Amino acid sequence: MQANRNDRPRSAARPHGSAPSALGRLAVLAIFAASMATAQPAKPKPEDTEVWTPIPPKVSPQPFKPAPAPAGAVVLFDGSNLDQWVSHKDGSPAHWPITDGVLTVDKKLGDIRTKRSFRSYHMHIEWRIPKDITGSGQARGNSGVFVASTGAGDLGYELQILDSWDNATYVNGQAGSVYKQFAPKVNATRPPGEWQAYDIIWTAPTFEADGRLKTPARLTAHQNGVLIQDNVTLAGETAYIGKPVYRPYAEAPIKLQAHGDPSEPVSFRNIWLQPLP
Repeated sequence: MQANRNDRPRSAARPHGSAPSALGRLAVLAIFAASMATAQPAKPKPEDTEVWTPIPPKVSPQPFKPAPAPAGAVVLFDGSNLDQWVSHKDGSPAHWPITDGVLTVDKKLGDIRTKRSFRSYHMHIEWRIPKDITGSGQARGNSGVFVASTGAGDLGYELQILDSWDNATYVNGQAGSVYKQFAPKVNATRPPGEWQAYDIIWTAPTFEADGRLKTPARLTAHQNGVLIQDNVTLAGETAYIGKPVYRPYAEAPIKLQAHGDPSEPVSFRNIWLQPLP
């Protein structure tokens, strides 16, 4: 006959394996909370996507050769006016200063972009770091050509402009890099004060009707006549922090960046493009 539970002595010891005391439960909860806290992923930082090696070898480009716009090209800047450009912020007329046919960034006025939007194209653009440039790293002649500016701020795809003549920085952020994605194959930069040229073949990404990526973006670039990007396949839009992702778009303007670093501003001239199928 089974004994009545009420007949058990109240002072009997707790059997082995029974529930822990309140103090024990608190200790277990504390350990669990601590383990969860340490398991949380760290907040992404810009440094996470910086690549410092290998350093692209320096090469000496050929002497600068003029590259006038060919017949039928879309002339975006010929030294006379900014009729093809607007403020990136609000679409108002662009007012960067033009002196002797040279366009210079005005950092207080912010970025400018083309009035027209484009898909794939071949683009020629000439740029110059000031001879008296100061600063170091990313704060030395920083700007960029956004080959497709897909939204507000710095959304889009950037080919970096920077003084990389004698200026250490992460290699996927130096001149000629597809920013934070591809370092240039070589460093074909000229010294500050000399004109540089990019010739860019931009193949825009395509998207399915539901927004899924159909074909990724590709980019080829020559700097001063030297191949620096060879039909690279982009992983998505430029991302300063975190990983690049694609966002669907049809056509996009081209943007010139007024970077916020305190160094002297970059200049531009002779900007034209030829649309591609």
